[in-house]
Amino acid sequence: MPVGDGSDRWVSRAARRRVLLVVHNVTSAGRLLDVLPLFHDDFRVQLLITSTESSVFQGGIRKLFAELELPVMPWDQALRTPVDLAISASFGGQLHDLKGRLTVLSHGVGYTKKLAEPGAGSREPGAGSREPGAGSREPTFGLSPDWLLVDGESFVDGLVLSHPEQLERLRRVCPEAEKAAVLAGDPCFDRILAARPYRERFRRALGVRRGQRLLVLNSTWNPEGLFGTGGDEDVLPSLLPRLAAELSADDYRLAAVLHPNIWYGHGPGQIRVWLDRARRSGLTLIDPVHAWRQALLAADVVLGDFGAVTYYAAALGHPVLLAATGEGRLDPDTPLAAFVRGAPRLDPHGPLHDQLAELLARHRPLAGPAEFTTSAPGASAELLRRHFYALLDLPEPTAAALLEPLPLPEFTPPLRTHPLDVRTRVRGVEVVVERSTGHPYDAVGETHRAVHEDTRDPGDLATADVIWRDGPPDDPRLGVPDAWTAEILRRHPHCSLAAYVSGPDRCTVRARGVGVFRLSAGPAADADPAVYASALHAWLAHGGKVPPGGTTLRVRVAGGVHPMVCTR
Repeated sequence: MPVGDGSDRWVSRAARRRVLLVVHNVTSAGRLLDVLPLFHDDFRVQLLITSTESSVFQGGIRKLFAELELPVMPWDQALRTPVDLAISASFGGQLHDLKGRLTVLSHGVGYTKKLAEPGAGSREPGAGSREPGAGSREPTFGLSPDWLLVDGESFVDGLVLSHPEQLERLRRVCPEAEKAAVLAGDPCFDRILAARPYRERFRRALGVRRGQRLLVLNSTWNPEGLFGTGGDEDVLPSLLPRLAAELSADDYRLAAVLHPNIWYGHGPGQIRVWLDRARRSGLTLIDPVHAWRQALLAADVVLGDFGAVTYYAAALGHPVLLAATGEGRLDPDTPLAAFVRGAPRLDPHGPLHDQLAELLARHRPLAGPAEFTTSAPGASAELLRRHFYALLDLPEPTAAALLEPLPLPEFTPPLRTHPLDVRTRVRGVEVVVERSTGHPYDAVGETHRAVHEDTRDPGDLATADVIWRDGPPDDPRLGVPDAWTAEILRRHPHCSLAAYVSGPDRCTVRARGVGVFRLSAGPAADADPAVYASALHAWLAHGGKVPPGGTTLRVRVAGGVHPMVCTR
């Protein structure tokens, strides 16, 4: 540890300045990760990190600290140790007791939510300029005397704001803190904007195919959010299975971005337990720290609530449908509250497909979110570094101030192990396919059942017309695809066709009484190979015959035609 008694004996480099990153929880740490690169390559600065231990959401902090590999100071030591600059993205903890200059960033889209005086374990409830509960209006977190003043004086040396609108509210409610205000944009949103050219890569990372729409579900963390139970109606338990049943699996790719406080308040394992069926039906849970922005950029439509991520989506111009409004949680004077009041609302009891189709057809980007998210798009790195180094009383490095580009996430295509209801219509060599976990009341076409071999209920395999799985073509545990497909037909006499998907554009199928075929994507085709298997099954059932030289079927799915080459 490069601080403390006798530390000078052990360090190899004596830094001129110490910068302490103050973490309240994983949510606030995310904004500190955004600005950490502003100190890269500066040998004059030693970075330190601490946790205030004031948040009830302590999960994930140790893992995050291990990833950063910065020297970690216990909070009691941090309060005793002089530093040149402390940077926080929350007001949790006894920040006013830190020994050094302090600047605070927002960890959302400015300061928008109402929250009463600090609770136990953070700042003392009576440390503000007023008695707890005083005043006629619940204070706005981070933008009120309750949060900004101690003994009537501002205790922050910098209060970073992303837009003059926030400065105007600050002047009205807490003029004593105006001198600390710094307009410096939004580094989180700047990273999103810089990554816009890579949207298609982020879509491919999630396995979104041509013609498919990515629907991102987003929830903030409190009971009134989409994930919560404290709103007018607990819609989530019924909404999730309906999304998988009413929306075609090939028309819509589903992903969920949940607030870190949901993840670490309930535990990632519990979240996966609650969402097990949804995950088996194709929903992907997005890393709430490292990958949510990439998913947001990749989205075609967002089903969200009154949290910052949904507002960022609107600022990007995405169609947004609100499933929870939480208006009582918001400062009514904020742009976020205005957006919530005017945004389209989900009817949780109405047909989901029709609501999404209408939203997409009528969508026009809203001006408010794009205008009020930041007043300095693309400039936060320069403005923040200037602010930090002014507080450090150091000349800025000569190199340009730059933020880290968003990383390309791992390839995570959907894995659907819940049985699929497949509707098909055959017209010559054209086969229309639609798949979902349920059978919509207005569905047309002949039906068969496609089941992944890893389905939760083994009884599903006994009634499956098509059984499929995916894996490498040379997996020694499964045998070669020809052997696996033969085993499946022997084991399940009701099954008519077995399909082994060995790549994103190909599979090997065995049709009972017909033989083995190799299916592959033709020119410009980009459909799930399991769709090709269902199309071949339907075509063979209609009397189709594959000639010795093979044939090409036109598979119509996700609003397009995908040529599928079938060879023996």
